[in-house]
Amino acid sequence: MNLQLLRVLAAVPGIPMLANGVKFVTDPASVAATLGMPLLDGIGLSTQLGDFGAFFLAIAGFVFYGAYMARPTWLRAAAIMLSLAAVLRVTAWLVHGADFTSLFIAVEVILATWLLVCAYQFDQKAQAI
Repeated sequence: MNLQLLRVLAAVPGIPMLANGVKFVTDPASVAATLGMPLLDGIGLSTQLGDFGAFFLAIAGFVFYGAYMARPTWLRAAAIMLSLAAVLRVTAWLVHGADFTSLFIAVEVILATWLLVCAYQFDQKAQAI
């Protein structure tokens, strides 16, 4: 696979992450609603915007940096974060009675897998050099 094409493919999962991260800054009520949560107030709002914004923007940053620099470690870091989110959603369902959010879990697993496949492809390119 062409390195430039691989970089583009690796960057794709960063797009929705960046969009959510930016929305937590510019339009937090709408992004919170799409994620099934009310927009909190006070310290809760600060935590919600800070933590969720950081989560999405960090993943986007890891993905874009890893794709641009062809560094699979950064793609794996983003995949780990997405995988942990999926695992913790399942834990919330099993242990705390939260709704089972199959759509969100599926998206996180698919994006994490996508990133791991791209990381593997970058590794293969590096070994071929």
